[in-house]
Amino acid sequence: MISFIVRRRSIAHFSVGTDGSRTSRKIYAGVARGRSNSKNRVGILIAGFGLVFAVVGGRLVQYALAEPVPTSSIHSNVNSVASRPNILDRNGELLATDLRMVSLFAEPRRIVDADEAVERLATVIPDLDWGETHRRLRSGTGFQWLKRQITPRQQADILKLGIPGIGFRPEKRRFYPAGPTASHILGHVNVDNQGLAGIERYLDQQGLADLRAIGMTTDMPLEPVRLSIDIRVQHIVREIVATAMKDYQAEAAGAVILDVDTGEVIAMASVPDYDPNQPSRTLPDGSVDKEYEKGWFNRISNATFEMGSTFKSFTLAMGLDAGKINLNSVVDASRPIRMGGFTIKDFKGKNRPLTIPEVFQYSSNIGTAAVADMVGIEGHRAFLTRLGLLSKIETEMPGVAMPTQPREWKKINSVTISFGHGVATTPLQTAVAASALMNGGKLIAPTFLPRSREEAAKIAQKVINERTSADMRFLYNWNGLKGSGRQAQVEGFHVGGKTGTADKVINGRYASNINFNAFVAAFPMDRPRYTLLTIIDAPKTGEHGGRTAASTAAPMAKAIISRTASLLGVQPRFGDDPGSNVLANY
Repeated sequence: MISFIVRRRSIAHFSVGTDGSRTSRKIYAGVARGRSNSKNRVGILIAGFGLVFAVVGGRLVQYALAEPVPTSSIHSNVNSVASRPNILDRNGELLATDLRMVSLFAEPRRIVDADEAVERLATVIPDLDWGETHRRLRSGTGFQWLKRQITPRQQADILKLGIPGIGFRPEKRRFYPAGPTASHILGHVNVDNQGLAGIERYLDQQGLADLRAIGMTTDMPLEPVRLSIDIRVQHIVREIVATAMKDYQAEAAGAVILDVDTGEVIAMASVPDYDPNQPSRTLPDGSVDKEYEKGWFNRISNATFEMGSTFKSFTLAMGLDAGKINLNSVVDASRPIRMGGFTIKDFKGKNRPLTIPEVFQYSSNIGTAAVADMVGIEGHRAFLTRLGLLSKIETEMPGVAMPTQPREWKKINSVTISFGHGVATTPLQTAVAASALMNGGKLIAPTFLPRSREEAAKIAQKVINERTSADMRFLYNWNGLKGSGRQAQVEGFHVGGKTGTADKVINGRYASNINFNAFVAAFPMDRPRYTLLTIIDAPKTGEHGGRTAASTAAPMAKAIISRTASLLGVQPRFGDDPGSNVLANY
C-alpha cells in the first residue's frame, strides 16, 4: 500500500511542467526529495516492526527455557512443606514422622462455572462442604484452599475431571505409627504441621517455629529426636491403665515410670486419651466431638490432685531427716486429734501407740500428724518445697500444672497436709520426689530425653541424707511385705510402696464416697532402679469390691511391674528374703 502511494505521487510529479521551465526543474527536485524521504520512513517502520518481533521472540525463548513455576506458589505460607524431625524412642523405634501429601486449591479468578466445579468435585470428595466451597470459588480472589491433605486416589480422580483453575500443592502430614499409645507425650500438630502439644510443641519452642517464621526451614530431612521412653513399656502401661479405668468404672486413670538415678521418664500414660493422627473428631452433624477432645487432658503432668496417704512418705522422711524420729521411735495414736473444729482419726485405727514402721504400715493419720507437729509448720513447708512438691516442675513437657497450697500455713494445715490433704500437686512430681527418697536423697528433674547418670549427677540436688533414704527404703519394703503394698507385690521383683486414698473435693466439700487413689512404688527394693506411680480417679469399684487405693491403684502397679520389669532389665530373684538386703547395700 505504501509503495503504491509513492508510485502515484511520482507519476503526478512527472506529469507537471513538461516544457523544461525553471518551475519544472523545481518539481523534479521535489520529486527526488520525496522519494528519498519515503524510503527513510519505510526503513524506520520496518526496523520498528523488526524490533517488536525480536523482543516477542526473545521472551518466548526465555519462557521455553525457564523451569515451570507451580501456580500454588502464590500462597503466602511458603514454608508449609518444611520438614519436622522424626521422633524415636530410646531404642530407635519410630514414634512420629512426616508423610508427603497434597492439598487441593483453587484460583477463583480462573473458575468458569463455580456451580459445575462444586458438583464435579463432590463426586470425588464426599464430605466436601458445598456451601463453603461455592463461596470460595465465587470470591474472585487469586487463591483459596478447598481441601487439605487429600489422598493420592482423590488427586488422580480430580485431575481426570479437568476443571480449569484447580490445582494441588505438596504438603507434609505428621504420622504417629503407635496411634494413641504415647499421645500425651508426643502431642500433635495442626494442619500446617506446627506443634500444638507435648514434645511436638517443645520442638517448636526450641527454635523450629522461629526458623519456620523467617523462612529458614527446608524440605530436607532433619536429625531425628530420640526420647527417653520405651515404646514397649509405654504400650503395656497404657493398656493396663485403660483396662483399669474400664474395669473399675472410673473417670480417669494413669501411670508414670521413672529411672531413679537419671530422672528419665520411661513411660507415662493418662486415659482418656486420643489419637494424635486425628486430634479432633467431627460428628455426623458437622460439630466437633467435645467428649473426644477431653482426651487431650494429661492428668499425670497437667493436673494437680491431693495425693492422699502417699504424702505420709514425705512426712516421715521429714521427721527422720530432721532427727525428730528414728525407726524405733513410738508415737501415740491411741486417740483422735481434735483441732479447730475438726477431728483427725485413723481409718481402721489400732487405738494404741505405734512404732514408725507401724505408722507407715497402718497408714495412721494420727501418728503422721504427730511427726509433722514435731518438725513444726515452717520446717514442714520448707521440706516440701525442697522436694519440689510446692513449685512448678521443670521438664520438657509444655503445660505442666502449678501445685496449690494454703496462702497461710496454720497448724491445722500442716496436720492435714502431713497425710495428703490441703496441698494439690501433680502425680509426676510426686513420683520425682519419691525417687529422691529411694536413690540416696538426690532430687533429679524429670526428662523425656535421654540422660546419662553422669549428666544427672551434675544437676541433682541433695535434699535428704543417705541414712534417711535408707530408712525410707526400709519402710517401703516393710509396707510392701506387711501393709497395703502387698496388693502390688510381684514375686521375684521385691516391690515396695505406699498407697494413698484421698476424698475428692466436690463443690467445696470432701465427698466420702468419691476417691482419688494413688500408689507410689519402687523396685527392686534392695537397690531401687525405678519408681512407679499409678492413679485412678473416682473408681466405683475395685478388686473384691473395694474402692480404696489398695483395691485399685496397687493392683494396677502389680500388673505393670509383672509385665515390664524384665523389659526394663530387672532380673527376678527367687528363694531369698526380699527384705534382707534392703539396708545392707547402703
